[in-house]
Amino acid sequence: MKRAIPIFVVLAGLLVAIAAANPFFLEPAGFLAFLKRVAPLAILAAGQYFVIVSGEFDLSVGSLVTVEVVVAARLIDGDEAMTWPVLALLVVIGLLVGLVNGLVTTRLRVPSFITTLGAMLILSGAVFLWTGGAPRGALSQGFRVFGREGVWAVAILAVVVVAAVLLMRADFGRTLVAAGDNEKAARLSGVRVDRVRVFAFMLSGLSAAVAGILLGGFAGVSAQVGQSLEFQAITAVVLGGVVLGGGRGHVVAAIAGAFTLEALFTLLNLHGISGALEYAVQGVIIIAAVAVGGLRLPALRLTPSKV
Repeated sequence: MKRAIPIFVVLAGLLVAIAAANPFFLEPAGFLAFLKRVAPLAILAAGQYFVIVSGEFDLSVGSLVTVEVVVAARLIDGDEAMTWPVLALLVVIGLLVGLVNGLVTTRLRVPSFITTLGAMLILSGAVFLWTGGAPRGALSQGFRVFGREGVWAVAILAVVVVAAVLLMRADFGRTLVAAGDNEKAARLSGVRVDRVRVFAFMLSGLSAAVAGILLGGFAGVSAQVGQSLEFQAITAVVLGGVVLGGGRGHVVAAIAGAFTLEALFTLLNLHGISGALEYAVQGVIIIAAVAVGGLRLPALRLTPSKV
């Protein structure tokens, strides 16, 4: 956890800078609004952490978030009675997409970078084909309350953080880290590497479902609601000191990375710096994280390991 200390120092510095630039940030309403904005990204970062620490990647979560919002709007169409059944369906969709990603990666030995890139394109194409670029339907007030009400967003984020910490302290967490650190040694030790990686992908899909529910309530229905979220989640994770390639990193630090990234973007906006710079910032962070760690990526798992 000592490796995570710098990210908390940076986060504290950014929060102080935001408060200096905008005193309203220190008021309960201002800080709650910040938490409401960061909650979806923090939840996505938690899900992405499980995949990355196991030695894989998930590039499909942004498109999956969009699918969740578009499907919800189309099926609910303003009908309050459909809210809870659709919420349950969204969770199932997230888990199923994660399951497919995991099985294709582990059983068919398709590198996760390629698997999830393909899933991202498939999901994006499906959304465009179904909506023609203009989503139809409407979310009910009962659905939107989760993203609109800051208390709900904070409560859901708190549950996710506690659940993620407990998972990483359990046997699952130790086997997940072992799989990412040294796959061959983990297999020889009796670790069911494929199983834990499939479960990691399912957790990532579940996190995308929850993030989609929050974003739908916060931002409304859009065919671009999840655009680039996969890269923001990866950036947040590496910003939190998690090693690309797997085996090292703490889930709380990954979530703190999401807070830090959102705080940085907030500070840039307060100083009138173009939002287009956000993409450049994310790119610099990813490159710097890999360079500082002196890590040679395992070819993004383009060559499946043979055991």
